[in-house]
Amino acid sequence: MAKKTASARKPGVTRNWIAYLCEALVTSGVMPTWEAATYLTENLFGEAPNPRLLGTSNAHEVTAQFLHRMYQPLVEAASREVTLPAGAMLHVFTDISLTGKSAVLVVYFPGHGLPHQLLMLDAAKAWDLVFQDSEAFNRWAEERYRLVKSALTAAAGKPIRQPLLAEVS
Repeated sequence: MAKKTASARKPGVTRNWIAYLCEALVTSGVMPTWEAATYLTENLFGEAPNPRLLGTSNAHEVTAQFLHRMYQPLVEAASREVTLPAGAMLHVFTDISLTGKSAVLVVYFPGHGLPHQLLMLDAAKAWDLVFQDSEAFNRWAEERYRLVKSALTAAAGKPIRQPLLAEVS
């Protein structure tokens, strides 16, 4: 099978997100390359529901790890595209449900005691987060990346509002 050229790819997908996630797992020290590739292949492709996430032992922990491993690199990639103020940070939170949709929240903390902002709330049945092929996964990942990047650009670009003090006479 011939390789697809950049012009043959579907518009809107800018990178190979599977390779990006694999690299993120390796560079963070979570797992070696061969294990990361196997982990992603076994958990992202095949038939839904994903039986690895529905096991009886530590299903909550395995699901939380899986969602963090899918979303954290996307959030990190978006944060590299936006200049953040000193002291600002992003965090990915999960609220795991073993019977329904889990919630993945991406929150922006601007620092300096300023209020945090919710950038993305994604509801996902982790065991149904299975894709037909790499193109489908790349489209899914690109959509989330763009949502976070857009929200982060808007949040980080807002001027800092100082509380107004009113004089009472």
